[in-house]
Amino acid sequence: MPILVVEDNADQWLIIRSALAQCFPEVEPIWVNNPMQALKYLESCLSDETKLPRLILLDLYLPRREDSWILLEAIKSNSVYRQVPIVVLSGSQDHDDVVKSYTFSIASYIVKPITYHQWLTCFYTFRRYWWESVTLPQRSLKSSV
Repeated sequence: MPILVVEDNADQWLIIRSALAQCFPEVEPIWVNNPMQALKYLESCLSDETKLPRLILLDLYLPRREDSWILLEAIKSNSVYRQVPIVVLSGSQDHDDVVKSYTFSIASYIVKPITYHQWLTCFYTFRRYWWESVTLPQRSLKSSV
């Protein structure tokens, strides 16, 4: 089950990948480090819907937050991609960042944990919610409007 991780910091990616492996062993994290790679990956999913991620974890600063706003706008304007829930992961607790992120209809905004133990706690909670509580739509490119 793919999850797309859009993170420009390789060190953060290593932490996220490790925490996902421990908390979501059935998930295949797909790492891209910029908006262009994210859109290219999503475009490749149009020909193979099994590659379409169940979730997108998006760093807010790629390295600028404007890059993420552009990516969010592109995803939300596409009838197939906009069905994928997006969770913003950010080191920013700035009120304006949170508010603006939600204007793009993101599913959640999570402030990045600091320690590895906090990452594990965050992803175990994340798993309980997204995998055990929420019902995500079944993916079908043919039925998308």
